[in-house]
Amino acid sequence: MHLSSPAGIIHVVNEPTYSFGSTDNVRCYPLEVQLAGGAQPTSVHGVLLDDEPVAVISNGGGASGVHQHSAVFKDGLLYLAVGDSIACLSLESAKLIWSVKVDLATCFGIYFDENNTALISHGELEIARLSEVGEILWRQSGADIFSEGFVLHPKFIEVIDFNKQAYWFRYEDGVPVSP
Repeated sequence: MHLSSPAGIIHVVNEPTYSFGSTDNVRCYPLEVQLAGGAQPTSVHGVLLDDEPVAVISNGGGASGVHQHSAVFKDGLLYLAVGDSIACLSLESAKLIWSVKVDLATCFGIYFDENNTALISHGELEIARLSEVGEILWRQSGADIFSEGFVLHPKFIEVIDFNKQAYWFRYEDGVPVSP
């Protein structure tokens, strides 16, 4: 995954064989963060800036691979979906700002809606809106896993569960609405 930023090109990569604290890795990252402590990680993502390693983040929960919605760069910060959490990183200082668990299982992706100034996580079991400081402002779940669709519309978020049931949530408070 590639993102353009004023600081350069951000590249997020899967690092499934990365060994924390080892000198035998293919890449050496100045910042190593294990969100699940010493537990065996299910997801390990590396962040490079202009092809230079900056940070590697691991976590437990359901495994998450890198794809087009794995990260969002906004106002100098990188928001990264890893396992069941979102991590907020400063790439300039190679520092973890905060992390928050956003789903009981897996975070499928992170999105930013410019018109509503909303940072939204798409989890397997929950949709959540996050503040810039990592607080969960609201969260909503459905009858089944949210695996069949996710769209940011101008006035609401649409998500479809495994049984093809659609849900629509307002940006400001997560209240269900009719489209």
